[in-house]
Amino acid sequence: MSNLKYFHRDWIEPTTEIIETDVCIYGGSSGGAAAAVTVARAGLRVVILQPGQHIGGMTTGGLGWTDFGRKYVIGGLSRSFYNQVGRHYGQNEEWQFEPHVADAVFDAWISENGIDVRYGQYLDAVESIDQRIVSITLLGGLRVRARIFMDCSYEGDLMAKAGVSFHVGREANEIYGETLNGIQVREKHQFGLTVDPYVEPGDPDSGLLPQIEETDLAARQGEGDHRVQAYCFRVCMTDDPALKIDWTKPDAFDPAQYVLATRWFNTVGGDSQNPNHSADPVAHIRDSGVPGKFDIFPNRTPGGYCKTDTNNHGPISSDFIGRSWGWPAASYEEREAIFQAHVNYQRGLYWHLANEPAIPRRVRDAYSRWGLSSDEFTDTEHWPHQLYIRECRRMIGDYVITEHDCYQKSVAEDSIGMGSYTMDSHNCSRFVRVEGGVARVLNEGDVQIPPTDPYPVSYRSIVPKRGETANLFIPVCFSASHISYGSARMEPVFMVLGESAGLAARLCLDADCDTQDLPYDELRPELLKAAQILELPDTR
Repeated sequence: MSNLKYFHRDWIEPTTEIIETDVCIYGGSSGGAAAAVTVARAGLRVVILQPGQHIGGMTTGGLGWTDFGRKYVIGGLSRSFYNQVGRHYGQNEEWQFEPHVADAVFDAWISENGIDVRYGQYLDAVESIDQRIVSITLLGGLRVRARIFMDCSYEGDLMAKAGVSFHVGREANEIYGETLNGIQVREKHQFGLTVDPYVEPGDPDSGLLPQIEETDLAARQGEGDHRVQAYCFRVCMTDDPALKIDWTKPDAFDPAQYVLATRWFNTVGGDSQNPNHSADPVAHIRDSGVPGKFDIFPNRTPGGYCKTDTNNHGPISSDFIGRSWGWPAASYEEREAIFQAHVNYQRGLYWHLANEPAIPRRVRDAYSRWGLSSDEFTDTEHWPHQLYIRECRRMIGDYVITEHDCYQKSVAEDSIGMGSYTMDSHNCSRFVRVEGGVARVLNEGDVQIPPTDPYPVSYRSIVPKRGETANLFIPVCFSASHISYGSARMEPVFMVLGESAGLAARLCLDADCDTQDLPYDELRPELLKAAQILELPDTR
């Protein structure tokens, strides 16, 4: 059976087992792994309950070209991870790496620290008394009692079932006095030339192509809505003939999904425009203008072959725009359907671009050069096991990180780590604009604005607000507005916040206090002892 799934009933094993532990972590993301290591090293009992079959989230799931922002503000266990990856490549540290290398580091963390990981565990119910989680029950019947719980999932399912306040979608700019939130129609990753949106070009009565809505959203700039930025898979490709697996046409291939891509690449130019058959894969990609961001890992063979972390790029690429909106509130079965729809769309896109005669030859040649790598993701058809959940639920805590933090207009005094990456949102939707009687497609939602400087992340942003659950940490779906979450949500920061939550958990257990009541002046020395970076260093 292929494990290329988000959820499968066969993974659920009926049991009456009850686990008693100090800390229960729901979600084996990179942040969850860092939290577990921290707790275990403190001599406490810990268990990770992982939906799915793999640990590490996106860090082991294809995102090997790390979005680090400013390296000098990444410390602690997170920095140690990149040091350990570096040793594999004969370097002091490395921030670009193959998925199996990240896997090996996390496996060593789990093994060396004796961490109990339970796979195929999906939350079913939460039992709370007096605003404290007493136990959680998983599908299949496993029950876990703990003194402290952590929600380290990308979805925030535990915090939601525990009754913690959260938001889904984009806030209106007016909510927090921001400028980059809500609906955003901008120039990057945009259709810069006119592409017809209708099934039959020029005929509105024929209906819209897939992934396009009719409303012109530009008039609603800055308004809040339910839309969630697009998801995709970060695919590890190779051009090495010894490893390359050619693209195959999915059984569920839907030609209608790719008409827009065909129109776009013929609009921007056919075979006469800068053909390039360079032996260098980087130059070949750049000069061919193919859709996708092909980042090359530091493992090129003597023959010049390589592997990539391939991400979305341009107006139409691997992002399945508009198909992520239902994920946050969906059931596990519904998420599995959304997951498979993303697999089919992206697999179909690569096959289409490599094989469809209507696609310009330069693009077909470029994509035909690449395929899946046979030595990566060996139990999931060489396809990443983790869908890139760029955002889902976001907690609303007593401190909400906003655009003002990124611009240094607000500065948290209870820092547990630092964010530094660009305020980054992928597109959320496609719509139709009609000007002078001519209809065209536009994307909406992409924002890429750098912060003024690295900024502190508040302790209050990873614990529920006072009066809500008192023994829960949320270091992944932390308290932030949509646009600021796009800056702070990067994998190195998740590990930083996971470690900080682990240190705080130990102090809360020692003092028998609520997470909201832990004095920061007791936490800060422990953070510094762990080499966490809490403020801008004098020397950068």
